[in-house]
Amino acid sequence: MGIKRRNKTSAEFSMSSLTDIIFLLLIFFMLTSSLVQINIQLPESDSKTVAPTDLSVMIKKDGTYLVNGKKTAKRDLSKRIALEVRYQTNKENATVNIIPESGTEWKETFNVMKIASSLEVKAIISTQPKK
Repeated sequence: MGIKRRNKTSAEFSMSSLTDIIFLLLIFFMLTSSLVQINIQLPESDSKTVAPTDLSVMIKKDGTYLVNGKKTAKRDLSKRIALEVRYQTNKENATVNIIPESGTEWKETFNVMKIASSLEVKAIISTQPKK
């Protein structure tokens, strides 16, 4: 009389190696994402209307800033915008018009947007008109 052997395979799956791989991939993507710099070209606009603004900040390609036509250093930009907003008659609805020159880095535009946000001022990014 022969004894029957049970040759059943286990349907269990070890998740420990899979979680290790996922964490390694997560660390890899977190480290490499900070190294990638994205330079976005601003879109062109077909709008003919001009939004009313109280303050204009022009960003030149070489990194210089013009606040209401006056040259301003990057370190003094926040103070200058705050000063200009303070002298506005309608402080609650003050608006900053950000005018980046074509080819400027997106970081520079973003910095001005952060300054406007910290001062609780609306910001508008002006774009080039379509030709």
